[in-house]
Amino acid sequence: MLHTVSVLVENEFGVLSRVASLFSGRGFNIDSLTVAPTNEEGLSRMTIVTRGDEQILEQITKQLNKLIDVLKVIDFSDGSAIEREMILVKVAAEDENRAEVLRIVDIFRAKIIDVTPKSYTIEATGSPAKIDAILELLRPLGLKELVRTGAVAIGRGAKGWKG
Repeated sequence: MLHTVSVLVENEFGVLSRVASLFSGRGFNIDSLTVAPTNEEGLSRMTIVTRGDEQILEQITKQLNKLIDVLKVIDFSDGSAIEREMILVKVAAEDENRAEVLRIVDIFRAKIIDVTPKSYTIEATGSPAKIDAILELLRPLGLKELVRTGAVAIGRGAKGWKG
């Protein structure tokens, strides 16, 4: 089962390395990891997506909370968060499939951000399921290159850092 964990940390040298080492040292894989400063000076938020059962998630949470630079850990696996990813994808755009690419872009409310005679570069943002769905439709048309951010998440309503 996939778990999304949000970790509030002090924005200090080596914090990312210590968190990644915690996962690798215990044999846990990180499916995606995003890190950026928050609205509070000196703090960053990590959004980590990992796999495992409830026991593994509990162990990860306990180990994260033991790290000095970790201030708070929130498990969003219960669906209490809004989760988004972004992709930039370069798709073959030959004469025979240009219209189909444009239809898919329109259906998913994506954007074409670059055009060449042989390709379109598309930007799409949405839930991980939406990103998977657009990629599934674009793949048969010829993916040339793909960059995917990984998930970012924020709590719904009162669930969050200040909630």
